[in-house]
Amino acid sequence: MRTTLGLGRWFGIPVGVNIGVLVIILLVGLGLTYGVFPIWFPDWSFTAHALAALVAALLLVFSILVHELSHALVARAMGVEIEGITLWLLGGVAQMRGEPTTPRSDLAIAAVGPATSLGLGIVFGILTGAAGVIPIWGEPAVAVFGFLASANIILAVFNLLPAAPLDGGRVLRAALWWGTGDRARAATISARAGRFLGLALIGLGIAQLLFLAGIGGLWLALIGLFMVHAASAEEEQVRLGARLHGVRVREVMSNSLVTAPPQASVAEFIGDVVLRHRFSTYPLVDEYGRLSGLATLNRIRSVPADRRADTRLEEIACAPEEVPTATADEPITELLSRMYGCSDGRAVVLDEVGRVIGVVSPTDISRLALAADLRAADPYPPRGADLNTRR
Repeated sequence: MRTTLGLGRWFGIPVGVNIGVLVIILLVGLGLTYGVFPIWFPDWSFTAHALAALVAALLLVFSILVHELSHALVARAMGVEIEGITLWLLGGVAQMRGEPTTPRSDLAIAAVGPATSLGLGIVFGILTGAAGVIPIWGEPAVAVFGFLASANIILAVFNLLPAAPLDGGRVLRAALWWGTGDRARAATISARAGRFLGLALIGLGIAQLLFLAGIGGLWLALIGLFMVHAASAEEEQVRLGARLHGVRVREVMSNSLVTAPPQASVAEFIGDVVLRHRFSTYPLVDEYGRLSGLATLNRIRSVPADRRADTRLEEIACAPEEVPTATADEPITELLSRMYGCSDGRAVVLDEVGRVIGVVSPTDISRLALAADLRAADPYPPRGADLNTRR
């Protein structure tokens, strides 16, 4: 999920928001302004309804951020590297570099999110009661805190549904992994449960749109569609990860690459390089060979012909912080989840001092997956297995 606006570092973790967060604020704000608060407090003015709704919507987004921070902090404590947190249209995502290596850590990371939301719901519930007896707070505080209490409890309950990619799906995966010792099978079951729940939500949303008033059905269908897509992608990643287990980035990367200086014009680069090579990815490097951006063929083609002479590659390239990077000895399975966004699914391989030495593309991974040995390669062996005999 690409970050539109960075919010700095929280406990050392980069936090950002996608433009989709504005949709959350808008929908929640409008729903409270025109639907909920006028029923709860009919004597208020429209301005009072709108201001209270805006505060409630912003605090709901903050609650989602706290939920994701809890995942990230526990994951970091369990030894999983966190690249950042991004809030978007359907909530938030903590981007992890790698996966939990034991059922216990998987369970802890998954369960802390709903527990945090439930805790927030209790806190806001207490504040709602306090606001009712503290005259200086008054009805606006009761309205805002009351909404946040119910919203966080609903968020906790919904997230505990045993279906990926919800937290409950991760809990289910951890429990099955713990019981069977087979992480891949546990993840597959969780993903299939997520796809089933997603289809059910789509059906329920369509029925609500057809037979009931309001846009709630559209929201349900959108959530269901996302769940079907995410669960299907997760199941496919499980299959791919099983086939590529043990493979290092150096075995996949292409070290036949063409780099470019950031200051080169697009027109010059097309004439001198693009038309003479069959590459689709061009890392931009400084005088020391370190990554300073990534230009892809799609980004180069998007520049109008009459602007190519005056446009520098650095103006159209992905910023270095938006480019997935890896080391040559890193397991390719840990890189897979980071290959998305601005770079068109490409990742850049760096040496120990940060110089560019290769590129990994989806085509490289697909080619290796097609030729991968189909031998058993479970990265999470059943308890009691002798690791020294596994290859």
